[in-house]
Amino acid sequence: MNVRLACGQDVPGFLDLAGQVEHWFGPMVQDPGFHAAVDKHISRATALVAVDGANVVGGLLFGAEPPTYHVHWLVVCEQARGQGVGRALMADVMGRFVQRPATVEVVTFGADHPGAEESGARVFYERLGFVPAEPAPPGPEGGSRQVYRKNVT
Repeated sequence: MNVRLACGQDVPGFLDLAGQVEHWFGPMVQDPGFHAAVDKHISRATALVAVDGANVVGGLLFGAEPPTYHVHWLVVCEQARGQGVGRALMADVMGRFVQRPATVEVVTFGADHPGAEESGARVFYERLGFVPAEPAPPGPEGGSRQVYRKNVT
């Protein structure tokens, strides 16, 4: 597996990943707003992909307003979950974009969201040193969300 900056050829891979998680996040594959967000992040060089051969197995969209940084979207394909893909994407983004001292934030599932346990997202971020913070507005599918935050020194 290799992590690199995403390019235009990776858009179908982002759409494949999005299709795998629409039941948690709401419609994305046909959503022009999602397409625009992926295109914007690729053009700004703030989109990463994890590839295994020719296959995109993970994707991440990132933003920065130093000293605060934001993981806007992180998805690992179902077959590759638990194999270090998400951890590799986060390690790359932390080394590539985050200038210390900093705060890194991500909005993930609230504790009562069905995807919270099934996806493993909350545990994933906690293992990376993020801590639960304030609630965030509900997701497009109506499910609860929560900010997770990590201070990096």
